[in-house]
Amino acid sequence: MTLRNIKIILYSCLSIFLFIPTAYSQTGIEERHIKVGMRMIGDQILLHSGDSTSRVLAIEKEADRYKIEFESGFRFTPEAMVATINQVVTETGIATSYLVEVENCETKKVIYSYEVGNSTTKDLIPCKLRVQPKACYKLFVTILDSNQSALSLYNNNNAVPAKEASSSKSQISYLGIAASVLFCIAMLGLFIYFRREKQVIPKDPNMILVGQYRFDKKAMTLSLKHETTELSGKEADLLYLLCHSENQTLTREYILEVVWGDEGDYIGRTLDVFVSKLRKKLIADASIKIINIRGIGYKFIIDNQG
Repeated sequence: MTLRNIKIILYSCLSIFLFIPTAYSQTGIEERHIKVGMRMIGDQILLHSGDSTSRVLAIEKEADRYKIEFESGFRFTPEAMVATINQVVTETGIATSYLVEVENCETKKVIYSYEVGNSTTKDLIPCKLRVQPKACYKLFVTILDSNQSALSLYNNNNAVPAKEASSSKSQISYLGIAASVLFCIAMLGLFIYFRREKQVIPKDPNMILVGQYRFDKKAMTLSLKHETTELSGKEADLLYLLCHSENQTLTREYILEVVWGDEGDYIGRTLDVFVSKLRKKLIADASIKIINIRGIGYKFIIDNQG
């Protein structure tokens, strides 16, 4: 596995991991959309009571209930309130079934409540025509079955069935779990890979890393992946001298003295021939260079940026 492949894996895992909060953020967007719908309900109730100046206070959520508070008191008939709330809920698509409770601010008692859209019972709307006196009221709306995510609402005006919305939420949850598992598996795989790479680095003093090659001075071999190349005694001695003098310019005389010693008369181009042989045997790693320094000797370089 190359460094490039490792980077690709890391970037892919990171992209997936970063997608998780994006997917879950849809829940936050839906929550804000519902609160906008609740404010619209409050505005419409005030308008139907003849109040166009009073404010609807900040919408708060207490447990599973959304609280709608008003700056001023008002009077209402249950029938008008039911129709007003149903119209807003239908237009905004924030719910398919819900429970509404009207609480008197002073007594803290629920003076009116009704339920719409429960699949097990008919709509429960009591006392439709009984007029409630002007007073300070709070509305508590409990959404029993969320209709669809806010993102779908912004893209189209048609309500999505509640079952489909629930399925979408489940898919988001499963996607987040799957992405988390995938990220952990990828990180574990990379950890194992680097651990194995570290373990295969030889501790044998005769085994030397030369670029991508493993040079066994004692066995006089060069290994790259699954291929092994044999070296002659002088090739091994020459490579050993060069790699231990990396980035240093060695004179021809010094190299001949160290590698060939006093083995008699030197053949004119002996050193050049052996350098050429080493170059051919190291050709698979382009980062390794044996540079001829004209009139002086040679320099052994491993270009790590190559």
